[in-house]
Amino acid sequence: MINDIKKDAQARMTKSVDGLRHELTLLRTGRASTALVDHLKVNYYGSDVPLSQVATVVVADARSLTITPWEKPMVAAVEKAILASNMGMTPNTAGQVIRINLPPLTEERRKELGKHVHHEGENAKVSIRNLRRDALQSLKELLKEKQVSEDEARRGEDDIQKLTDKYVKEIDDTVKAKELELMAV
Repeated sequence: MINDIKKDAQARMTKSVDGLRHELTLLRTGRASTALVDHLKVNYYGSDVPLSQVATVVVADARSLTITPWEKPMVAAVEKAILASNMGMTPNTAGQVIRINLPPLTEERRKELGKHVHHEGENAKVSIRNLRRDALQSLKELLKEKQVSEDEARRGEDDIQKLTDKYVKEIDDTVKAKELELMAV
């Protein structure tokens, strides 16, 4: 029973950390990355589909992306999706190829993004602590129902605290790495 609670807590904490990492890949650093446009949805004959299902996205160089829609009528739809994304990117179209030039980040924008990264990290830590609280509550219920001894419950609490510490450290490392990446010129 205690092992099930620990495994569940560990799986959910892993998902929290993975969610943070995914969220941070969407942030624009000084370099171009296909992850910047992965989340965009394009109107494809009446339904919204991911950009990767209607076009090829390639990193042309350190500061630009090239998007090549597979069908000529999709060029306008892709442009519209990029403009509607509020990411501050302006597409340049030449025939059937869409190029997005990423301007270098200003120091002010880097600091603003750094604050956002820190905020996302704090949200992930809160999520981890909430998962710890839920797991500890489950342990207390088992103890209350006399399904485990007090010693077993105490060991379970210690194990859950160790898991929590491990994932909070992982979050701190992830946030620190992203902040360094943002501040690199």
